[in-house]
Amino acid sequence: MSLNKVLVVMGSDSDFPMMEPCFKLLYKFSVPYEAHVCSAHRSPRKAAEIAEKARESGFGVIIAAAGLAAHLPGVLASFTTIPVIGVPCKTGALSGVDALYSIVQMPSGVPVATVSIDGSANAALLAAQILSLNDERISGQLSEYKKELEMSVELRNERLSEKISAIGE
Repeated sequence: MSLNKVLVVMGSDSDFPMMEPCFKLLYKFSVPYEAHVCSAHRSPRKAAEIAEKARESGFGVIIAAAGLAAHLPGVLASFTTIPVIGVPCKTGALSGVDALYSIVQMPSGVPVATVSIDGSANAALLAAQILSLNDERISGQLSEYKKELEMSVELRNERLSEKISAIGE
């Protein structure tokens, strides 16, 4: 069975704006994905079921976004053996720091890779990198993406030089 899809699980549909960069990058790399809303606290049985069936449904990576207590990534990770990437959401009085600590402090035996607060783009890239280990097409697209990043830095360097040159005029 090919595990070439990404399962994206959000604690709330209000997380969509923060997760949109993730969806756009998965689309850019033509990585098939599904997205669901599921709460670790309000629908724990659904969370367990989603995670337990992920592998047999062809998913190779789970991206889980959650704010506040942010238990969703860890709960999903406890019910599966496929990689889980946690995305802490910038919500509440602590602006996502609480979610970051919750996700990154998983106990031994239940690993969750963690990206930055509201770092859904990096979650998509990490998921694509994991899938690229067995997919040459995605690997090639990631190489092209890295070249695009390098070129964008060169363009910014040129703009900086122009700005500095204009100071003395």
